[in-house]
Amino acid sequence: MYSRKQIFLVATLIAGLLTLPWGLLQPRVLDDLRNTIFDNFQRMAPRAYDPESPVRVVGVDEESLKAYGQWPWPRTRVAALVDRLVDMGAAAIAFDFIFSEPDRASARKLVEALPETKLRVELARLVAKTPDSDEIMAKAIGRGPVVMAGTLAPEGQKSFPAKVGFATAGDDPLPFLYAFPAAVLPLAPFIESSRGLGVTNWISDRDLVVRRVPLLMRLGETVAPSLALEALRVAQGAETLVVRSSNASGETAYGAQTGVNAVKVGSFEIATGAEADVRPRYAFSDPRRNISAKAVLEGRAPRSEIEGRIIFIGALAVGIGDVRATPLEPIVPGVDVHAQIVESLTSGALLSRPDWGPGLEAIVALVAFLATMPLLFAAPMTVSIVFPPLAVAALFGGAYYLFEKQGLLLDPAYPSLVIIGSYIVGAVTLWRSENSARRQVRNAFGKFVAPAVVDRLAENPELLVLGGETRDLTVLFCDLRNFSGISEGLSARDLTQFMNDYLTPMTDAILECDGTVDKYMGDAILAFWNAPLDVIDHPRKALAAALAMRASLVDFNVARARAAEAAGRQHLEARMGCGLNLGPCNVGNMGSTRRFDYSILGDNVNLASRLEGASKAFAIDIIVSGAVYDAAPDMAWLDLGHIVVVGRSEPTHVYALAGDAKFAETEMYVRWRTAHQEMLEHYLSRRFSIAAEQASELSRTVSGLWPGLYKALEKRYSGLERDGVQGDWSPVWNLTSK
Repeated sequence: MYSRKQIFLVATLIAGLLTLPWGLLQPRVLDDLRNTIFDNFQRMAPRAYDPESPVRVVGVDEESLKAYGQWPWPRTRVAALVDRLVDMGAAAIAFDFIFSEPDRASARKLVEALPETKLRVELARLVAKTPDSDEIMAKAIGRGPVVMAGTLAPEGQKSFPAKVGFATAGDDPLPFLYAFPAAVLPLAPFIESSRGLGVTNWISDRDLVVRRVPLLMRLGETVAPSLALEALRVAQGAETLVVRSSNASGETAYGAQTGVNAVKVGSFEIATGAEADVRPRYAFSDPRRNISAKAVLEGRAPRSEIEGRIIFIGALAVGIGDVRATPLEPIVPGVDVHAQIVESLTSGALLSRPDWGPGLEAIVALVAFLATMPLLFAAPMTVSIVFPPLAVAALFGGAYYLFEKQGLLLDPAYPSLVIIGSYIVGAVTLWRSENSARRQVRNAFGKFVAPAVVDRLAENPELLVLGGETRDLTVLFCDLRNFSGISEGLSARDLTQFMNDYLTPMTDAILECDGTVDKYMGDAILAFWNAPLDVIDHPRKALAAALAMRASLVDFNVARARAAEAAGRQHLEARMGCGLNLGPCNVGNMGSTRRFDYSILGDNVNLASRLEGASKAFAIDIIVSGAVYDAAPDMAWLDLGHIVVVGRSEPTHVYALAGDAKFAETEMYVRWRTAHQEMLEHYLSRRFSIAAEQASELSRTVSGLWPGLYKALEKRYSGLERDGVQGDWSPVWNLTSK
């Protein structure tokens, strides 16, 4: 049976191997759980929409489609929209549309779609004299602060004609940026006439929710800014973006290349992740952010909503299909995401997943693990079972506080899973080990130890010392008298039944008094008290068991006499002898490595056995040592003097147990004991004839088991009177047989 310390070490090792590596492996399910938690934090504390925000969305909404037809519109109408916005003083106009193909709705495309007729030729000649719609739009773009949109993709153009200059501080940022092999870009005239060119890419999680948006990406050796960053740059009239990476002045990377730290655009310095990505803190969609394109084209849009603001032009109508999912809402127009990115950048409402976050989470997880396991094994269950939910609540509460106050994204999931996982592993291991220990205890002691003691051991196996220890024990050795004569003539079946009928009440008497049965040796019983658990006042309980055994033997003989009479056979009365001793004994698992038993050894065990043998010489059933007498002096005792048992040289003061403490208070016992003491005094004074006469008198006046005692004493005293004694005579009786 393993010790609790060994179980703790095994459980800790298993729990550590099963939970702590999650932080290093970062399985996708952990990332999904982390995203879910961060999303819920945003839902609980979203960014409040500010009506004074410098960003507006001019949307191709349902109203606009109803007025001007389905998208795409002719480029002349788009040009008119740009002209209106420029005239109203927009600080920047960013398209969330990629105009990568010529206008399909232009007059030239319509003429080309006609069949080959004279009319087509004539119309083509007339159309050729009019400006091309793409040229009209390019001119409109050139009149204002327009930012065109492209997207990085697996296929497309192999170069990116950036409209902005870059300055770097620290490590080269290119290796850290998300890289793409190609790009889908607007028509060349649009790019040439625009003031900015940004890409619409975002970092995709498995659930396609837009949580992280890179401000910078690359195609080959060229850096491509995001659409939102370009819009913010153009609105400020900045010509250059400054990228600050690891090992720049003020950045303590200690030589390690850890990635991009910040991007400076105009007056804004934006802290980023290592891949130059940001996490916007979203607000819920708000109609005050949106302006219908129809209202702008018809001159109904308030100038105050346009002037000095960054305007994103994109699809608001669901039917156009440009929708995204954010942590707050499952369906959001894509252009709304770009607008919210700029709102977060300008208001400083960005979320940060700091690079030291995983390290801190690992430390917190380790500390939580080191607190959970010892608490599980050392504290009461009422305490340990409360710790995991409280610790998890504290982790989530702390993470939410840092999110709400500082915008920090620190993961409470990993430390919480470590706590829960380690607690479950530890609890299951502890439960299994305790169940195993209970089974072992019940198997080892269930038949030989009092049920109440077995229950205590099963609930607290750590109280059991199985390796061997020295304890003060009360030892009882009991044997049947004339077993050979009783068993003679009995069949094997009858003898087995006899033994079962005899040993059962004897064993019950021992167990009911909190004793432990060491072993059965044929018709003999060895039992002890005060092991494996402490037994309060164990000598008195052992004496109570001996008296109960005496009473049970009487009932046993009565039942056997009735059965013998009914069967018409002779009845031989069963008699027993018990020896009890008190003293230090060695107790524990004893035997070989293949088979062992919980047993006792020691000189005091041998003395109990010799006292049982001495009971034959005195013709009584229960004899105890002086140590037992001293432990319970209020019982009904009869002093038998000193004897030397076989195998020992030192005399032992012995007593016969006449009854319990209540019997000791009876008048009959007091008279009996007085007469007995007078007899003993005559013996000690060498008045053997008087002692023999008193012994003879007592044998006639006492009843039950006791006449045999006084007949044995009369015989001894008479022999001493007849044989005479020397001057150095000792009253100690030297027994010559076991």
